[in-house]
Amino acid sequence: MPARDRPPSALQEALARAVSGEVAGDPATLATHSTDASNYRHVPLLVVRPRGADDVVAALKVCAEHGAPVLPRGAATSIGGQAANRAVILDFTRHLNRVLDLDPAARTARVEPGLVLDRLRERAAEHGLTFGPDPSTHSRCTIGGMIGNNACGSHSVAWGKTVDNVRALEIALLDGTRLEVGPTSPAELEEFCAREDPVGALYRRLRDLRDEYLADIRLGYPKLPRRVSGYNLEYLLPENGFDVAKALVGSEGTCATMLSAVVDLAPIPATRALAVLGFENSIAAADAVPSLLDLPVLTMEGIEAGLVAALDARKPGDRSTLPDGSAWLYLETGGDNAAEAVAAAQQVAARAPQVGASALVVQDPAAQRKLWRIREEGAGLATRLADGSEAWSGWEDSAVPPDRLGAYLREFDLLLAKHGRKGVVYGHFGDGCLHVRIDFPMAAPEAKEAYRSFMVEAAELVVSHGGSLSGEHGDGQARAELLPLMFPPRLMRAFADFKAAFDPSNGMNPGRVVDPAPLDADLRTVIAPPVLPTRARLALHADDGDLAAASRRCVGVGKCVSASGGMMCPSYRATGKEEHSTRGRARLLFEMLAGDVIEDGWRSPEVRDALDFCLGCKACKSDCPVGVDMASYRAEFLSRHYERRIRPMSHYTMGALPRWLRLGAPFARAINTVASGPLRPALNRLGGIAAERELPRLASPTFVSWFRRREQRASSSKVVLWTDTFTNFFDPQVGRDAVAVLEALGHEVLIPDRTVCCGLTWHSTGQLPAARRVLRRSLDALDPWLRQGIPVIGLEPSCTATLREDGSELLPEDPRTALLKRQVRTFAEHVGESELPALKKSEAPVLTQVHCHQHADLGYDADAQLLGRLSEHSQVLREGCCGLAGNFGFQRGHYDVSVAVAEHQLMPALRAAPEGTVVHADGFSCRTQIRQLSEHRPAHLASLTARALGVSSE
Repeated sequence: MPARDRPPSALQEALARAVSGEVAGDPATLATHSTDASNYRHVPLLVVRPRGADDVVAALKVCAEHGAPVLPRGAATSIGGQAANRAVILDFTRHLNRVLDLDPAARTARVEPGLVLDRLRERAAEHGLTFGPDPSTHSRCTIGGMIGNNACGSHSVAWGKTVDNVRALEIALLDGTRLEVGPTSPAELEEFCAREDPVGALYRRLRDLRDEYLADIRLGYPKLPRRVSGYNLEYLLPENGFDVAKALVGSEGTCATMLSAVVDLAPIPATRALAVLGFENSIAAADAVPSLLDLPVLTMEGIEAGLVAALDARKPGDRSTLPDGSAWLYLETGGDNAAEAVAAAQQVAARAPQVGASALVVQDPAAQRKLWRIREEGAGLATRLADGSEAWSGWEDSAVPPDRLGAYLREFDLLLAKHGRKGVVYGHFGDGCLHVRIDFPMAAPEAKEAYRSFMVEAAELVVSHGGSLSGEHGDGQARAELLPLMFPPRLMRAFADFKAAFDPSNGMNPGRVVDPAPLDADLRTVIAPPVLPTRARLALHADDGDLAAASRRCVGVGKCVSASGGMMCPSYRATGKEEHSTRGRARLLFEMLAGDVIEDGWRSPEVRDALDFCLGCKACKSDCPVGVDMASYRAEFLSRHYERRIRPMSHYTMGALPRWLRLGAPFARAINTVASGPLRPALNRLGGIAAERELPRLASPTFVSWFRRREQRASSSKVVLWTDTFTNFFDPQVGRDAVAVLEALGHEVLIPDRTVCCGLTWHSTGQLPAARRVLRRSLDALDPWLRQGIPVIGLEPSCTATLREDGSELLPEDPRTALLKRQVRTFAEHVGESELPALKKSEAPVLTQVHCHQHADLGYDADAQLLGRLSEHSQVLREGCCGLAGNFGFQRGHYDVSVAVAEHQLMPALRAAPEGTVVHADGFSCRTQIRQLSEHRPAHLASLTARALGVSSE
């Protein structure tokens, strides 16, 4: 019996009765929660999304009664494997995600565990404050997860680890006992110990533990700023105030469940500057660290050329200039004003000659953000090495005293060479913490042996330098087994006693820190190999046509589950469901190929339903640090899912839209009359179109008809204008304006002598054979001009992106796709490089919605430069899709999500736009969404340019 049809277990029924939140055990939920950002895979028992603290306590009691392990979990960006287990997951991100109180005077906040760090920082920033620890996952990691891991971040040299910023914790034990813990005076400790209840028993055990292991705790920990491994028993010492809250920070959910936390807030520097020092290599950068520690800096972060090359390959030109070198240190400074911040940065730069470095001071905030992007996306960028090989976490975040970093890195490089491994190094050099992803052969038969042998020797190496197995991400399953190499036997016994004081039945996240699971067990590539054929129908050049490698691209860093910043992932932002994120869909595909949790292979309804809300926006292709291309994976899946099966009606109507438009064009007026009349609801139902949608009106005449009737202007400078379906049949004025501009620039405009199409609508619905046929016919029509090297100008971003990027995926064996990729240009790219006559600048503000495919595949720089010549005042929306996304928003069942996506940024911006604002959108679907959801009448860049030149025919 398929898992989805099995009756709920007694545990699930009991949880459903006890809590008001959701209790889920369906295959999709289990699959999407089966791993975190580590190498490990554990299919959970169930996932519970509690609505409040009472729900949490009730769920804990039920699990205790049923002997079910529990795993409290946030955003699941943990890299050590501590956020995945064969347990009942308590997912706090859905409901327990509020700031309960913020006291600017006391500089504290009380927060729930599922609160995302950036949301806390936004609230605190209203008062000139921030929460100091800032992991690179700040846009999605939760405060509860940060407390569980003892997370740090780039600014730890200034503001410390999470443990340094926690005042109190409200917790619940597995038996349901609730209490608030924090610093405890001797009198308070005696009072607690005198109680005849579970709280008293807990404090007596903690007091006895402290007394028994007093010397071991004082002497057993290495002395370094980034010791995250093990439990923080030093905070139970008398000199540290018997602070139970700080002792629990970094316990990885193995002791108690956090209900709320009181955290410290720090003042934000009014302005910042960035000094970047360039070195010959990472070892030289590491050697320089001790000579820089006395400088007044907020960060001291290291990156090397491999990360920069990875970003340049993904997004050419999308970063600021770096000083000479192959490795760099980022030293951020702050001040009450720009002059102070810059002066501090210049003080750093003046130190460069002493440490053999080049230097650059960056003042512009936008340029600083572009440089920080390299560092923040390191965990993702480093997963693909320069030769294309996969790199993995595991030995991810070791740390040594900063004055030992250079020596440690030298020996670490030798260790990599000994094992025949490669990796890209980066990290928190100022704290002695080193990040690296290593090309372990995780998909090979020798995976376990190779992984274990390296990990053991690496642990021995870092300990020999007085270091810590983990300097940021915690121990999890990756390093807990190795803790006896770092800590004396008695301190290890103290760790066991500490866990037992809180969790005597070992029900809280078992197998982590104490009694650990083997580090080479449960490796997801080993225990869940693909059982389906993995050769793709698309070329999938980035993964050599291997679907298994494509599904492994997602390493769980979770940029797609952020609520703000960038374009990704619009469907997740609309629904808040993991299966509607890029990460969730990638995990479903991985599990589908493995054939365990997802049992139906290519027929899986779980994968189909998750992909049904994928807009195909391609934002993941560009914004995901590892370049997951879910739009292509969706096309691949749909091609197989519906093979020899009846498809949804929308695939036949909108999937073959160019064909129907070509047939219907001679009858445009009659079709428009019928489609806008009383028969529209029936037509929408018949075509699989949302009832709320109006069908765009067919144009008469079409652009091609108009063009062929006009007098051709001859010129030695020729360009081909791609007559895309949307411009031709729906919006010919865009084509007419483009022709007027191109001819004003002295070009002879050519169009194909037959109907052409890029095949996008067939590709996006997984009708790949039809897409290939359509594209091949179009290449035949372009062939003479391609061989002559004549530029092909695209007006519709989705079609232009298909020609430039997807053509070679559909027809990898056709050499003309390479010619097309080189010769196809956007309107802005071509016009921007031309000798433009004087343009009449618009006084009206311009609001631009960038098409998602332009963002992902084409770039917007040329458009921004041209737009700057057309208007004095422009605002560009860069956070999200319009929501229509080609046929997505027209399909039945998609309307609400389509509008919710638009409400993320587009619709609020339109409502806030001053009267007279010109709305600019090059995508036909963007313009259609704007017309249908607002009173604005958006224009294409070609039309804005034609107006500025005075050549528009409008």
